[in-house]
Amino acid sequence: MDGLWLRFAHFLVWVLAILLLVMLLRRGMNKVLADNAIRYRVRKIVGLAGYALIFLVAIITFTGEMKYFSLAIGLISAGLAFALQEVILSVAGWVTIYGAGLYKPGDRIEIYNVKGDVIDIGITKTTLMEIGEWVKSDNYNGRIVQISNAFVFKGPVRNYTSDFPFLWDEITLPIRYGSDLKLTQQIIADAAQASLMDYAEFAKEHWKKMVKKYLIEDANVEPSISMKLTDNWIEFTLRFVVDSKKRRMTKNTLHKDILEAIEKTEGKVSLASATYEVVGLPEVRVNLAGKG
Repeated sequence: MDGLWLRFAHFLVWVLAILLLVMLLRRGMNKVLADNAIRYRVRKIVGLAGYALIFLVAIITFTGEMKYFSLAIGLISAGLAFALQEVILSVAGWVTIYGAGLYKPGDRIEIYNVKGDVIDIGITKTTLMEIGEWVKSDNYNGRIVQISNAFVFKGPVRNYTSDFPFLWDEITLPIRYGSDLKLTQQIIADAAQASLMDYAEFAKEHWKKMVKKYLIEDANVEPSISMKLTDNWIEFTLRFVVDSKKRRMTKNTLHKDILEAIEKTEGKVSLASATYEVVGLPEVRVNLAGKG
């Protein structure tokens, strides 16, 4: 057994040396490489190469005598089966993420009820820059969240930017009864033409690739306007595709352009607001006579 412990000691020395080398190389990459994307990829490659080198050293160290190698493998297997089930599942999730192309750095995803942009994919965890929560719309809230890769097997993974980097969105406008409906529709169509047609052209090309890759029907990606009558107003809805990371800015531009155009109609088109009528108040009697 003394020989086995000596092999373990040699192995630990090699592991520490390799980890130190990886750390130094990563620090050097931060100084030499200015491009964030290239630096990120090189750092990941260096890290994976370090793990592969450690695995190779383990094979070389423990295969000198097969009985020691068999004993080591047995001990490691027992430990992994008992205590590292989640880690093994996380590593399997990492393989699935890259193998199946579930997501990549830069994608906007939602996993385990957490939504954000992927900023790193480790062997066991995915790191997100979180959006939403107490911050309205799709804006960063400042929190960095790490999620186990094992969760790709435990629930849905929603990717907002993978094969089709656009979303369908809608804005709804309440228009007062008596307004010029044709003029209203023209105002909305003009605003859509000015802000959304570039998205529609790009979306058409991406959707063609979706139809070729998946069993999915062709879809209308151009802006469309619908109208519905309600008790209080006429409801116009503009449905459109938009860049998944520019929803808030696009909706702000649409609302601004439509409001400015409505104000120029000099009352021909008016926005509606909720009104309430109070009925059935009970009779109230007030006695103003003094007690004396």
